[in-house]
Amino acid sequence: MKFLIPLLGKTKESYLENGIRDYSSRLGRFATVEMPVLKERHSLKQPDEVVKLNDSVLLLEHGGVAGLKVALDPTGQSASSEELAALLTAWENQSVGTVCFFIGGHLGLHRSVLQQADMVLSLSRLTFTHEMTRLILVEQLYRACTIKAGHRYHK
Repeated sequence: MKFLIPLLGKTKESYLENGIRDYSSRLGRFATVEMPVLKERHSLKQPDEVVKLNDSVLLLEHGGVAGLKVALDPTGQSASSEELAALLTAWENQSVGTVCFFIGGHLGLHRSVLQQADMVLSLSRLTFTHEMTRLILVEQLYRACTIKAGHRYHK
């Protein structure tokens, strides 16, 4: 299975970047991980809705090749780590080759991404920065893969 996680801009905080790199590397033992950094195309003068729409176009362009599109949003379906592992197993059993996870920018995801996603998943009802969400997602994917493999990381 391949995980595609397009990122809107670079991760600015080095401690988050280090964590993302660490867990992406660990996750690479179980799946292919691609995290292309997309250059955002907006200015500070644009209204928030226009910024979110521009970001959505970028994300959807890069996620178009995925067999399954998952938007991360606090309004989505919540899952425990074990339930995420079960989802990954189900997707593998359905021969899903690539799963694309959409993380919004600093303003969140535009409704068009939520509408085009095959699933809307919530990592928490709490609000995280989009950069923190990157780290949380790759750690949870790693955790789910270790659960599937019967490794002791989760315990």
